[in-house]
Amino acid sequence: MTAFWQFFRLFAPLFAIVFAGYALASWRWRREWTALLSKFIFVVALPALLFHMVSGLRSLPPVDARLLIAFFGSCFAVFFIARIVAARCFGMDGVSQSIFALAGIFSNNVLLGLPIARLALGEASVPAVALVLVFNSLTLWTLVSISIEWARHGSFSPAGFGKTVLGVLKNPIVVAILAGVLVSAMGLKLPHWIGRTLDVTSWLAAPAALLVLGMGLVEYGIRLEWSQSLTICALKLVLQPLIVWAIAAALGLPPLETSVVVLLASMSTGVNVYLMATHFRTLQGTVASSLVLSTALAALTVPALLALLHTSMQ
Repeated sequence: MTAFWQFFRLFAPLFAIVFAGYALASWRWRREWTALLSKFIFVVALPALLFHMVSGLRSLPPVDARLLIAFFGSCFAVFFIARIVAARCFGMDGVSQSIFALAGIFSNNVLLGLPIARLALGEASVPAVALVLVFNSLTLWTLVSISIEWARHGSFSPAGFGKTVLGVLKNPIVVAILAGVLVSAMGLKLPHWIGRTLDVTSWLAAPAALLVLGMGLVEYGIRLEWSQSLTICALKLVLQPLIVWAIAAALGLPPLETSVVVLLASMSTGVNVYLMATHFRTLQGTVASSLVLSTALAALTVPALLALLHTSMQ
């Protein structure tokens, strides 16, 4: 219980910023202002933060790449389980099953996971987080695209895969991480003024991202599909982090990498799932509710999981 309260007090200010953003956007706030601020975060602030950190990889400890097996192994396992739950318990078709399952594995790791990892695990955790972020969109978008296309047509085209890869490579977050890795690998030293500019921009990134997350939740709201939304929350906030923890233990991952993948798996459902649900015109209400509920519940489940993990490692 002591460990839980320690982590809860540590994370409380971060979730307070999220809820402050929600309150602000609920009161005399225009949606286009949120869109502009969100664009700044995704195109400028967070890419600057990640580039600045990853470009200094030489000064940080190496990352055990097996963490990708643990993290994405849990994604595949939970996706399979979630599709069975969606079919057996809620009678969904193949497309709806795929969106339901995606909501149970796609974490909000950019807006929420990265700031919390830096605060809870320190700067040494950033390379591990960045490694997951690089592969996250490509792996999970490909997974759900194959699932949906197979449900519709019984096949998945190479052209569709190529379009997915191209879309991921255009993502400013991924571009910034890859550019940072290149700078680090070449041993380049940034000019002082660029470093200072990145420092200032990076300092703004985390609180601004959390504020935007809270503002964005106002747009989605809580709908009526309680049983489906709460099931998604259970899959996302409880089952996935427990499975990734079990895989990490089986692989013998070091404590830092284990903490990173459990933390990232325990984050709330990502906003991109709602975009996918809207695109395929299915489960919009369920996913919207899951975004809001999982973010609120994560304020309790994340400290609890990290407390359990911290206790087990002592």
